[in-house]
Amino acid sequence: MKSEVNPMNRRTSVPSAHDPAAQPGVLSAFGRSIWRYKAFYVMLLPGLLYYIVFKYIPMYGVIIAFKNYNLMEGIWSSPWASPWNKHFLTFFESPYFSQLLTNTFLISVYKLIFGMVPPIAMALLLNECRIKWFRSLIQTLTYMPHFLSWVIIYGILLALLSQSSGLLNRWLEDAGGTAIPFLTSTSYFRSILVGSEIWQNLGWGAIIYLAAIAGIDPTLYEAARVDGASRMRMIWHVTLPGIRTVVIMLLILNLGHILDAGFEQIYIMYNVQVYAVADILDTWVFRTGLQQLNFSLASAVGLFKAAIGLILVLGSNKLAKRWGEGIW
Repeated sequence: MKSEVNPMNRRTSVPSAHDPAAQPGVLSAFGRSIWRYKAFYVMLLPGLLYYIVFKYIPMYGVIIAFKNYNLMEGIWSSPWASPWNKHFLTFFESPYFSQLLTNTFLISVYKLIFGMVPPIAMALLLNECRIKWFRSLIQTLTYMPHFLSWVIIYGILLALLSQSSGLLNRWLEDAGGTAIPFLTSTSYFRSILVGSEIWQNLGWGAIIYLAAIAGIDPTLYEAARVDGASRMRMIWHVTLPGIRTVVIMLLILNLGHILDAGFEQIYIMYNVQVYAVADILDTWVFRTGLQQLNFSLASAVGLFKAAIGLILVLGSNKLAKRWGEGIW
């Protein structure tokens, strides 16, 4: 006689929803999905390789900030610094540290504050322009300087502002005034840096805001027009709130580069007479670190800047989340 087993006493295993065995088609479906969108993955590959090769792989070289790096011995064979923060202390105890940090911070903040409003204003003006050929002409003329190198821009500034042969100083002298040393004066040099930066990136920055304006729902303008809103009211209540997310996102990203200040521009334009107001972290590192082959010191300063930038980005993003505008 067969013994009957009570089905209530039988242990049954319920397959988990997360168990790959319970989903036999997952891997094959994933493979089919990759093959289906293979063209997109191929287009993604160059950008992915760029970041891997130039951004992630070089990260291992950060350890030379904690070593007495020798070019002949290489990274791994070079001895460790004693103490471990030797190069950081060299930088912090430098008599120029406070001046370098102040100059870098002030120039970056000036560029950030005064450099954000003009592109937004230019984008608003171009968006309101109803003459297409004139709009295209102005847009082309304003973003062309973005493609000029700082060497060319400095040549233009030299032709205009040079104390001995600058066009502006010739006008001042012809009017009975005296020539002003714009490029060698500590009173004018920062303003020239910020002004030339704004001029170079005015039209290029406006493109981003024009793209954001194009994404605003047209029905919002129609509703505002029905309510009798003027053009200024529509700009204030529709356009500006519509691009607020882009403005905050760019502000957060720019804060991560607050200690960069523009090495190429300053290195080409500055001189001994304006070191007091123009010498920044990058130019000091170039002179004392790279020209003297002190790569450990240069790496230590770079790591310091990266840490400050990371803190500023995280802090600003957390602050922006209070208004619901964080980027992650």
